[in-house]
Formats: sequence, structure tokens, C-alpha cells
Amino acid sequence: MAGLELRNLEKSYGSVSVIEDINLTVADGEFVALVGPSGCGKSTILRMVAGLEEITAGDILIGDKVVNDLTPRERNIAMVFQSYALYPHMSVYRNLSFNLELAGKPKAEIERRVIQAARMLELEPLLERKPSQLSGGQRQRVAMGRAIVRDPSVFLFDEPLSNLDAKLRVQMRGEIKTLHKKVGVTSIYVTHDQVEAMTLADRVVVLNRGVIQQSGSPMELYRRPANLFVAGFIGSPAMNFVDAKMQGGVARTEDGTDFVFTPGQQLAEGQAVVVGVRPEHLLVAGEGTAVTGQISFVEPTGGQTFVTLDVHGKAVTVVISGEDDIALDGALTVRAAPHHVYVFDAASGERVSEN
Repeated sequence: MAGLELRNLEKSYGSVSVIEDINLTVADGEFVALVGPSGCGKSTILRMVAGLEEITAGDILIGDKVVNDLTPRERNIAMVFQSYALYPHMSVYRNLSFNLELAGKPKAEIERRVIQAARMLELEPLLERKPSQLSGGQRQRVAMGRAIVRDPSVFLFDEPLSNLDAKLRVQMRGEIKTLHKKVGVTSIYVTHDQVEAMTLADRVVVLNRGVIQQSGSPMELYRRPANLFVAGFIGSPAMNFVDAKMQGGVARTEDGTDFVFTPGQQLAEGQAVVVGVRPEHLLVAGEGTAVTGQISFVEPTGGQTFVTLDVHGKAVTVVISGEDDIALDGALTVRAAPHHVYVFDAASGERVSEN
């Protein structure tokens, strides 16, 4: 096993820069998720680490060794893709063993590694089947098994669950997390699904337009987003935002609502800011700034209900208990406690509140 370091990593296509000065250290055995919208550069970073994409500038280190000029095979990296990429004419056993056979490994060692991986992933009863005889989840486990048998220094996952249905994705998330605990290999996981990233990773790195916006534990990003982009990307449903200006130490919106919050830095009178409150922090009962709106949309999900309010023409999402009955076209008043009110500088997007 080995750690991974990206130093001043850049990637350009002609005059178009897609990765800008990325610096990231992944500790030995750490599970890091790269998240961001489509086109943010996360898969490009993964492909550069794997040696499938040339870098424009910077260095990639695995352990203490710069691997810029090494081939993918020489980097000792295993990659699990969105597509399973299994050999359809081979059995599960041969799919697991084939790369080891090509590498000239002894037969006894191949069998030991294959059986060990099959046992870890509960594939033993399926070793004689062909991929066409497997479910989507079983095929993904074979793809992961093929990576495990190589005993890599680093695992790279490129949106491996996006082809699975919702129930199977949840199951496979658990299996990947359990697998990482068992093998302890340094892992980078690319996904556009922030819930997937938060449930799997030790650390989440949020990217936008080829730049790291914030890196930290899942709950650190949720509780203390560095800027507007991270605040809007992390959390589901997404954070509510409303424009305001500083007036007498509070953030006052155009409709005259005063949001009380704890400032983290000196703010000027009249300074343009953006107030953010998560839907789950707008409470029907409690203290804080009152927000009243007409109920325009109700989404029951079982244990929770998502309610959309029309507040002076602005859509505001609220999460309430699924036990509460909500009628369309009624009014609802919710409150935001000061410690749940986020405030961002409108010009820079940086968080200026204490929380």
C-alpha cells in the first residue's frame, strides 16, 4: 500500500484549462471522494493518476515516487469503472484470474488470490458462471474482485454505481465501504452524487471548474461550507439562498426579513450578502427568524415531507416530519435559529458567518 500526492497538477487542452494547480495529499489507506458537477475535472484527475491522460504540469507521487513517466501497469493502480468491462466469454474465475495469468504469476498464487477475493466479495458460488448469468450488482462485485486480486497500491473508482438502480446502489455502497475496511488500500472515488460521497468517504474534495473548493470530512463540509458553491452542492435537499444587505448587525432581505446570525468577521453596513438556511433547519416550532410562505408544492417521501413555500416570489424548501399533514394552498411559518443561518459575501461567495 502507499499514499498518493498531487503537486501543482494542471491539465489543459490547447488554451483551455480544465485542471488548475491541484494540490492534494491522500494518506496511506485513506478513502477520498472527488465530487462536483459534470465537467468539473474529477474524472480527468482520476485518469491522470491512472496514467490514462497526460498531465500538462505538476507531479503525481505514489508513495514517495514520482510516477509521471510510468505506464498505467507500472503504477500498480487498479481501476473500477462505471462499465463493468468484463470478458463475456470467460467465467467469473477467468475474469478474476486473467490479468494475473498475463503477468505470469504462478498458478498456485493465482488460485490463492482469486479464492481470497471471491470469498471477500461472496462470489464463490458464482465462479463458474458467465457475466450474462449475473445480476448488475454481481457483475460490479466481479469488477471489484478483478481489481483486488492485483494487490494494488491505489484503488481508483470512476462512478462505479451509476448504472445500478437506487436500491442496489445503496447495497453496493455498503459493500464498497466494508471492502475498504477489509483491504485498507488508498482509494479515490469519483462521483457526482454528493450523498454517495458523504456516506463512503473519510474525506470529501469538492471541485468546480478544475479548482478545489474545499476538502474535509463529510460533516465538516456540511456544517462549515467554505463558500456558496460548497454550501449549495453539499446537502440534500439543497440549501435555500436569499439576497440581503447588512443593516444594524443583521442580514435584511428585500422583503424586510431580518436574519440574526453570528458573524465570523467584520461586516460593513450595507454590505451585500447571501443568506443560506438548510431545509432541515427551518423548523415549525422553535426560536429564530420567522419565515412565512404559501405552500405551493408537497413531496411526501415517507419519514419526511419536502414542502416548497412561495415566500414573496422566492421558492423556499422546508423538511418536516412525514407524520405531519400538510395541505396545498395553506400558509406555513417556519423559523431559523441564529446558529443555523449561514451568511456569505455576495461578491466573493466566501462564508462570513461563524458557523
